[in-house]
Amino acid sequence: MSHMLTGVPASPGIAIAKAFRLAPDESVPERKAVEDSAAEKERFMKAVESAKTDIDRIRQQTLERIGPQKAEIFEAHLFLLDDPDLIDAAMEQIDSEGVNAEYALHEVASGIMEALRSMDNELLRERAADVKDITGRVISKLEGREHSALSELSEETILVAKDLTPSDTAQLNLEFVRGFVTEIGSRTSHSAIMARSLELAAVVGTGSEASDIHTGDIVILDANEGKVIVNPSNEQLEEYKARKQAYEDYKILMRSYVDQPSVTADGASVELASNIGGIDDLEKVLSNGADAIGLFRTEFLYMGRASFPSEEEQYSVYKHVLEKMNGKRVVIRTLDIGGDKELSYLQLPKEMNPFLGLRAIRLCLDREDLFRTQLRALLRASVHGKLAIMFPMIAVLNELKEAKRILAEERTRLEQEGIAVSDQLEVGIMVEIPAAALAADILAKEVDFFSIGTNDLIQYTMAADRMNESVAYLYQPHHPSILRLVQLVIQAAERHGKWAGMCGEMAGDSAAIPLLLGLGLHEFSMSASSILPARELVSRLSKQEWSGLAEKALGMSTQQEVLDFVNQQLRSEA
Repeated sequence: MSHMLTGVPASPGIAIAKAFRLAPDESVPERKAVEDSAAEKERFMKAVESAKTDIDRIRQQTLERIGPQKAEIFEAHLFLLDDPDLIDAAMEQIDSEGVNAEYALHEVASGIMEALRSMDNELLRERAADVKDITGRVISKLEGREHSALSELSEETILVAKDLTPSDTAQLNLEFVRGFVTEIGSRTSHSAIMARSLELAAVVGTGSEASDIHTGDIVILDANEGKVIVNPSNEQLEEYKARKQAYEDYKILMRSYVDQPSVTADGASVELASNIGGIDDLEKVLSNGADAIGLFRTEFLYMGRASFPSEEEQYSVYKHVLEKMNGKRVVIRTLDIGGDKELSYLQLPKEMNPFLGLRAIRLCLDREDLFRTQLRALLRASVHGKLAIMFPMIAVLNELKEAKRILAEERTRLEQEGIAVSDQLEVGIMVEIPAAALAADILAKEVDFFSIGTNDLIQYTMAADRMNESVAYLYQPHHPSILRLVQLVIQAAERHGKWAGMCGEMAGDSAAIPLLLGLGLHEFSMSASSILPARELVSRLSKQEWSGLAEKALGMSTQQEVLDFVNQQLRSEA
């Protein structure tokens, strides 16, 4: 009998295939006494080195198939296999307790994973999967067995697992794998991120119900709506075959908008830009016809490595991106580390609430050496395209003025060194703190543009951690309070002859785009895969009409009231 379970739609698509259950290795190595601890440590290190060889091979495969940003996951895995908290601690346990290497590593890793899983931060909790992945590989080596059963796949398959490790996901055979379902995970887990890069349908976080799916069961995976139908009826199969075809047809239709201008039905032009994390994202930006890059998250240049990137290394990356965009604007955000993003080689003070602590521009002004290195690289690259530099997390005017002072000093130094800097460079800020939105009129005098970072603006306005599932209901992009803050920023920009954009998730939300258009937003920056659907939607909307409708939405009481209103208007226009 068919049954349905639901989860988080992590990567869009519809797939119909037989299930293949990837059995987790939950076995606990048996504790054994060893007489020769030195020999046991040598056996352990041989297994570690063998695991490093495997991971480096997977890293290379990932680099070739998906790009350098995703390959950084495995650079972090290699780093973990040199981490004294893990490797040295296991060696110490072999010595002090005279136990076998498998047991010692399992015990040490279990403690680390337990500590990570107890963290409030979702991204840190998910790093437990990385520790499990690499230690499982080493233990497999020690026990003389294969680490994964994915090599058994030989037909179209939907993978079902408690969780997929990054190395599992990177090694998926796309000839056979059509998608995957996991019991745990979120949109920010490595497996979900890699699924989107591979364009594989994925539903995660279905809970323990997924454990009832067995190898050979027929599964319909609707990753557009987060549904998984197990052993569907003939009627359901026919319905979803039609839906799958309709989705494929929809993707083909969207391709017709690649070379179209981003213009509303009444002739108003907007800019549909893309957010990127590294140069490997450029191919999808270009293939989806983005008008610009609205957010380059430079922190990914600093992550998954053992030291800070040099000025020359950063310059090379920024130059490459600007040249590839061929005269289209590229907004590059300066280093935004802190909160949920940490660097193993940057020892930041432990804070009670790191999201409200020393992060982003605050860290850069505190560590001017890091900031100046990045600004020099950006200024040097500015002659290779249309560059806009954006400072994150500005709260007060003095922070902005300090950042601009340091930027001006580095420009002067470069010019004195005979190095050219563009005179068309734009400087702006990310508006993600309510104080900045409320004081936008003051800040607008000092910038060329605003880019509204709604991910943080919403959580700070609602005083609700967006990573905390218990208060997830308060993450409300369409709430009138958020819309009013957005309006304040746009109006302040207009009054001072500046442009206003948005680089948070809200910018690509089909229910938010009409309202943002009506409020006068100039630039919408989103994931590359959202560009074409957004362009198609914009082409059907009248900016003049939605300016009046957006004003009505501002006067409503709840997010649901706003959503119902927008959806009703869109249906009436269809």
